[in-house]
Amino acid sequence: MSYGDPTPRQNFQGAATTTSSSTDVKDAPAMLPPEEGSLNTKEMRRILASSFLGTAIEFYDFILYATAAAVVFSQVFFTVDSAALAAFFSFGTLAAGYIARPLGGLVFGHFGDVLGRKKVLVLAMTLMGVATVGVGLLPTTAQIGVAAPILLVTLRVIQGLAVGGEWGGAMLVALEHAPGGKRGFAASFANMGGPAGAVMATLVVSLFSTLPDEQFLSWGWRVPFLLSVILLGVGLIVRLQVSETPLFQKMEAEAERRRIPALEVITKYPKNLVIGIIAGLGVYSVQGLMTVWAVSYVIGHGLDRTEVLNWKAVAATTTVIMVIVSARMSDRFGRKPVMLTGALLGVVLAYPIIALVGMHEMWAFALAIVLSNGILQGIVFGPFGAFCAELFPTRIRYTGASLAYQSSSTFGAGFTPAIAAWILLQTSGQIWVIGVVWAAVLALTGVAILMAKEGRGRDIS
Repeated sequence: MSYGDPTPRQNFQGAATTTSSSTDVKDAPAMLPPEEGSLNTKEMRRILASSFLGTAIEFYDFILYATAAAVVFSQVFFTVDSAALAAFFSFGTLAAGYIARPLGGLVFGHFGDVLGRKKVLVLAMTLMGVATVGVGLLPTTAQIGVAAPILLVTLRVIQGLAVGGEWGGAMLVALEHAPGGKRGFAASFANMGGPAGAVMATLVVSLFSTLPDEQFLSWGWRVPFLLSVILLGVGLIVRLQVSETPLFQKMEAEAERRRIPALEVITKYPKNLVIGIIAGLGVYSVQGLMTVWAVSYVIGHGLDRTEVLNWKAVAATTTVIMVIVSARMSDRFGRKPVMLTGALLGVVLAYPIIALVGMHEMWAFALAIVLSNGILQGIVFGPFGAFCAELFPTRIRYTGASLAYQSSSTFGAGFTPAIAAWILLQTSGQIWVIGVVWAAVLALTGVAILMAKEGRGRDIS
């Protein structure tokens, strides 16, 4: 089977289709009527639950680290005189996990395209759980010296590798089982899991942050990391019950061999990959800037730690709602119109949102994080899974979609907190500069979305 094969064949729902000869964003995809089918069957409910729960657990672990980096790690692992410098070091370890995410997408994507989606997902979830519990057991710098931050970075890299393999597989298991007209909504269950995991992580840290500072810094922050072992057990039980995707099984039956999926992605689909990466920058710049840097910034300027974290949880809950709405809208109107709406709205609101953060008032921070992390990110993020998947054929889809998604997370979220902290150091606290840079990133995202061909009606079989 070849992605460019023009001959008719049966897709996995049994309907005759004709594939597109498109292998590049310059070529128009084959636009097909949406296939009939329901997501409300026993098998699909199990698949969607697995997709949501798997990413929720993985991102609970991943965002838990980000939350701890914003409120505690600078005091536990980076004991330097300057608070700004300690925050910079703490955000640097955060970036290490994001740097590892594309590598995780590359490695896990390769085996996901060669061996199957399900096996790789089980391994990714297990690896993440072990690393997260390890952070919870890690001695502090006061106890073991410089070895503590070194081990912290090592565990963060393992987290990055694991989450790099999780999202692509979880999204594809849902998308490749779903009827064509509902792919966007099905794929969004993996996207919903991210903010849902962020809600869980934020609320758990918020709960323990009510402890006196001495207790919170000595042991309270560790408990949320140790709780990951329970989530890991539940997630594996659900994930092991899900079957391999029909499209992968069909490809296996037709004996289409994949040699080095990453090589094919880079040599045959470079424009698709670049477009996917840049289209995701806007989503992840919101996440890195507002849920990590801004949280640390306002707490450092005197706002109550617990209340700030609670508002972060409210914003993440709003993200889940907006992901549902925007994903459904993308199945009706297309991925591009919905994502462009979010990107353009972000360009307009970037500076006002940063100005709200700079007011150092709780109501202003609450409004800023709900507008950005809740609404703007949710609008773009809802269709983003299907958008990435529809850029690549089945034989390399795990690798291609994972590389695009995880690379955008690295550049968009991984470096953003450290860059924002660096900008404040270099400009003597001129926060408005951050707003200008952020607006430019969101504008670049809009350009990338415009360059892509609409994938809503593409035959992905």
